[in-house]
Amino acid sequence: MLSRLSRPRALTLCALPVVALLAVTVFVPLPFAVAQPGMTADVLGENRGEPVITISGAETHDTRGQLRMTTIVATGPDADVRLVDVVDGWFDTDRAVMPLDSVYPSGDTVKEIEEYNAEEMRESQNTATEAALNYLGEDSGDIKVTLKLADVGGPSAGLLFSLGIVDKLDGDGSGGDLTGGRTIAGTGTIDADGTVGAVGGVALKTQAAKRDGATIFLVPKAECSDAESELPKGLRLIPVTTLKGTVESLRALETGRGSVPSC
Repeated sequence: MLSRLSRPRALTLCALPVVALLAVTVFVPLPFAVAQPGMTADVLGENRGEPVITISGAETHDTRGQLRMTTIVATGPDADVRLVDVVDGWFDTDRAVMPLDSVYPSGDTVKEIEEYNAEEMRESQNTATEAALNYLGEDSGDIKVTLKLADVGGPSAGLLFSLGIVDKLDGDGSGGDLTGGRTIAGTGTIDADGTVGAVGGVALKTQAAKRDGATIFLVPKAECSDAESELPKGLRLIPVTTLKGTVESLRALETGRGSVPSC
């Protein structure tokens, strides 16, 4: 025969597993990364005392303005991210909580991830050069482009690299600068045919852009809503899908002729 427990005792016994689970959750590392706005770099300028873009085999012109690629900084794949960090990140607009496997390839060591990101950057630079020269109708056999940017990995600077090459070789196509003297930031991968791809972390990248003086932010069109979610005041979004369309938007922004898309 089963005996009946009093209501207070029953509630206490039921609560014990919940309390234990919460205690474990508070102290056990969770599969998340906490990200925040990272550095930006002007691809038209210098990084660590060296030009980011060096071109030989063709005439180039001095540029005004800036084209700033943007980054995010995330806790490492081996960092202990706990419940309190996750909760703080959810309520802090300067940080974002992201699934660990969306930031780092699952199962890789820190060294392997660093090597992977470095290779992604190298491939992105090569593709960005190809996309820019294809857009300009230039022969890659006659023009040599060297891109140098220290301590940055991944493919998300591709669009900005391509724009920097276009600006140095052709400007706005009429003797002026592609930037119109503005500080323009952005993000996006690039394919050899000029297609711009999404990258992630754009809400944090807009904050980095505003912090470093940008007034325009080029965002892959598919990520407009993410960029708008925490958009800093005074930063204008221009959605982009191709290198050609991006150049046309920047020309229209400068001349006032033609339409400039918005999110």
